[in-house]
Formats: sequence, C-alpha cells, structure tokens
Amino acid sequence: MKQILDLTVCGVEHLSERHALLRLTQQETLPAMLPGQFVEVRIDQTPTVFLRRPISINFVDCERNELWLMVAMIGEGTRWLGSLKKGDVVNCVLPLGNGFSLQASQNAPLLVGGGVGVAPLLYLGAALKNAGKKPTFLLGGRSAKDVLEIDLFKQWGRVFVTTEDGSLGEKGFVTNHSILREERFDYIYTCGPTPMMKAVARYATEQDIECEASLENLMACGLGACLCCVEKTKEGNLCVCKEGPVFNIKRLLWQS
Repeated sequence: MKQILDLTVCGVEHLSERHALLRLTQQETLPAMLPGQFVEVRIDQTPTVFLRRPISINFVDCERNELWLMVAMIGEGTRWLGSLKKGDVVNCVLPLGNGFSLQASQNAPLLVGGGVGVAPLLYLGAALKNAGKKPTFLLGGRSAKDVLEIDLFKQWGRVFVTTEDGSLGEKGFVTNHSILREERFDYIYTCGPTPMMKAVARYATEQDIECEASLENLMACGLGACLCCVEKTKEGNLCVCKEGPVFNIKRLLWQS
C-alpha cells in the first residue's frame, strides 16, 4: 500500500564525490518494501525543481527501522538530497512499483549491476540469502571509485568486480568477466545503464537463463499518470513505474 511519509534523516554517508547514502527513519514501523521497488522523493528548498525524484530502495534495515537510499548527485535535485544532514526531514511516496521475483532462482542467482544501478541489488541479495539462496554479485564501474558498497555486498554473497580502467577487479565490462565462462547460474537479475543491461540480457538469452532487469526510465510521477517512463514491450507500451520497474527480459523488445 502506497503511503506519503515524512521521514527523518538519521545518517548520511558520502560513498564517493558523486554518491551519497541516506538513511531514513520514523517513529512508527516503516511499511513493508520489496527488493526492486522505489521511492519518489520530494525536493524542497529548490525553487527550480518541481518533480519528485525516483530513488531505488537500496536496503531496509528492519531492526533499526531504517530505509536506505543511494543518491547519484547529478542535478540540482539530487545534489540537494546529498546535502541533507542528520535530523532533516524528507517527504517520500513509497513503496512504488513491482519488485524482483524472489522465488524464481532455485539456488544460484547472479546479480549484475553497474554504477548506481547496484543500489537495488543489495536489498535483493539480502532477501535471496535469507531465503536460502547463494547469491553471486557481479559489479561494474568505470574505475574503482565507481564500485560502491562492496563490503556490504560481501555480507550477503560472493562479489566479483570489473572496471573499465582495470583499477579494481578484472578490466573490461561485466559481460567480459571470467566468472561467466567458469560457472553456471540458474537466474540473473540486473540493474544499471541500459547498454549494460541489454548486454546481460543477450548473455542470458544465449545461455538460456531466465533474467529480470530493473529499468531506469525517467519516472516523474511514480503512479503511471504522466507517461514519461513508457517502455515499448511485447505487450504494447507500458509504464515502467507502474508495471515495472522490474521486467522479465522476455517481455521486452531488447532481443528483437
């Protein structure tokens, strides 16, 4: 059930020059949220920003009653989010969208993320591990500073890394990593830049492995009303914010 909540910032961590991790809470228990869902955050005190910003759910710490949001500080709105301090209040609509299929993998899922697209995979990996699965993470970035939350990912499964400049892990793109040639996975989840996800989808199709992708289309309203995030699919045009953001790649036209 969607709710509009004023959440209090209980912690801010700058993961890099361009990425901040916000930890939000409230006195009441946070609503149930699924891996792959997202939040629409209102941007206050910035007169030129009118629309909320969609942010993937990075993690939910039930024991501490915290919602984590990883913010890529790109424009005025997200830079404002990155400037928040402990005690500030943020207005959020949540939870939104449809999440990943947690029971789809039998035992050996592969979670592939690039850049800030790794954000929803942390909560997904934790949920899979708690469900008795053995997740493997394959994370990519342009350089070492762009590969985020590695130590947190290691708490939930094995972690492999690629960087374009070779500064961390294997040099190249995620789809070039040797683990893809050495091991067989029974399900793939991916989130990141569209070209990366399409490459992962091609690999999954070639290997006859089921795959889900979390799309990052521009989602202005989060409710399917503004039609900003429409994706052409085999079922026609669908709003990513309402029908997704997670889709089985067989529903998409990526392989056409």
